[in-house]
Amino acid sequence: MTATKDNFFNPAKLAAGTKAADTNATARGMVDAEAAARDKKTQSLKALRLAQQSLSRTSRDRS
Repeated sequence: MTATKDNFFNPAKLAAGTKAADTNATARGMVDAEAAARDKKTQSLKALRLAQQSLSRTSRDRS
């Protein structure tokens, strides 16, 4: 394959709206992924906290 500028550069320019839509979609995807990770972490920490509270109640009731 011979290297030419047509192989490396796209001669057609993207419309500003298309660029903005792509950027928007990427940003929203990142924000959604961060929110999902945050919710997962919150649920995990809540479960651990509830388990710890139930253990402390059980040990306190035995005393």
